[in-house]
Amino acid sequence: MPLLFFDAGAPTFALCNERPPPMTSLFQILMLLLNIVWFIIIAHVIMSWLINFQVLNLRQPLVAQVWDGLNRLLEPVYGRVRSILPQMGGLDLAPLVVLIAVAVLRILLINNAAMFY
Repeated sequence: MPLLFFDAGAPTFALCNERPPPMTSLFQILMLLLNIVWFIIIAHVIMSWLINFQVLNLRQPLVAQVWDGLNRLLEPVYGRVRSILPQMGGLDLAPLVVLIAVAVLRILLINNAAMFY
């Protein structure tokens, strides 16, 4: 029975008559998690801008809940990064540093994808 599997080299699904190697799933899960982290950070940054420019109001329950949830997810990571970075006044570079770290991890995984096959 032909199986459908994801090829990391080409972002498409391909039919194969044999099972993909078991480590392929691990590679795909790691890439998925890094993509989710990337989008959560981007959503947090955009939401912080919208709150600061008073497009969104934290007195609205849904906005407050989403903002609180994103802060609870990201503050442990940002806190560690902020302890390493020098003080920049009102400029917070922690999200940028974390985004760069996620991009570096994705590049390392993609360039070493052969280890998963």
